[in-house]
Amino acid sequence: MFPHRFYVLPGWLIVGWLGMAGGAYASPLSFDDALALGVRNAPELSANTAQIRSAQELIEPADALPDPKLSLGVTNYPISGPQAGSLSESQMTTQRIGISQAIPNSAKRHARAEIAEAELGSAQAQRHVVRLVIQQQASQAWLKRYYLERKLEQLDDLERENRLLTTTVNARIASGGAPLTDSVLAKQAVARLADRRDDLEGERIEAIADLRRYVGEAADESLEGVPPSFAVSPQVLLARVRLYPGVLSLEAQTHTAEARVAEAKSEKRPDWGVELAYQHRDERYGDMVSAQVSFDLPLFTASRQDPTVRARQHNVERLQLERDALLRDQLRELDRQLADYAALSSQLKRAQTTWLNLVEQKVDLQYAAYRSGQGDLDAVLAARRELIDQRLRIVDLQQQRELIAMKLHFSYGEPTS
Repeated sequence: MFPHRFYVLPGWLIVGWLGMAGGAYASPLSFDDALALGVRNAPELSANTAQIRSAQELIEPADALPDPKLSLGVTNYPISGPQAGSLSESQMTTQRIGISQAIPNSAKRHARAEIAEAELGSAQAQRHVVRLVIQQQASQAWLKRYYLERKLEQLDDLERENRLLTTTVNARIASGGAPLTDSVLAKQAVARLADRRDDLEGERIEAIADLRRYVGEAADESLEGVPPSFAVSPQVLLARVRLYPGVLSLEAQTHTAEARVAEAKSEKRPDWGVELAYQHRDERYGDMVSAQVSFDLPLFTASRQDPTVRARQHNVERLQLERDALLRDQLRELDRQLADYAALSSQLKRAQTTWLNLVEQKVDLQYAAYRSGQGDLDAVLAARRELIDQRLRIVDLQQQRELIAMKLHFSYGEPTS
């Protein structure tokens, strides 16, 4: 047996190998990265690509003539009398081969081409919709995690301040200036802050799981950068409300429905066809050829074609009314979102400049009073709880405002390329 040998690898080699092993997704994830990965990984967009390709394939044959028909047969074949069962005894018996071509009227062929083009336009409009939705959802997932991590940073600052407070409490207890129960209150404040951190860490894990839906394993990497600043201009947004993805989708469906109305109307025009046949007989009689032209006779349009035309016109009216209703809904929703954005902007400014300053002053005053022996620890801790709530509220207000700005951008703007 060979003795076991153990080899000690150089430290730099081990570090390099570990770096390569874990370096598949080693880059921090920025907001733009999340959008790009969300679009690249979206199965919905891949499905839409297949839909577009399918619609493109149907354009060329849409207005093509039907395939010609080949016919083979025997005419005037005797089944009784002295010539029964013979293909050559009767002068009238012929073996026939013919070819025919049906020719739809030009209006019908044009309408079918318009339907195919409209179906392609509808698939392309749907791609625009799907892309905007994917980018909006990926953005929302990134922002959710970003602001949760900003809250955790606020708790980091508060934990450092807690350590200073604990030092002060212990000093006052040691000097006899504070009861022993103050040490318990300080420890409770620390535990309460730890509970809030655990809650936020749980929400952060959920946010990473949501983000993984769009960016894959890159969701496990750290975030990089800050959210983009989406401009919110009521005038611009009101002018672009007709570009709302749902409105564009209904307009594309309306174009298809209008083309189907034209197709139904074309059924009132006659189609026609031609046929050429060669007829073989016994050599004693000679061969023959024949040709004919046929026409459809749409004589009963009131009970056949007209109901179809009216049904398809009603469908066009339905889509137009749905589009008008959606526009009204979006105008109302836009007004509500703009009002919410304005209110959140005012509240955020007030929270940053007024409320935060007041709470910080309150903490400082209560802390100074406690250090000088003129206040109690309960008042200090209550003021600090207000400070914690206010700092986290500022992050919440920032998140809510940026989410509205992001949704407005992707609802009435162009998708990011």
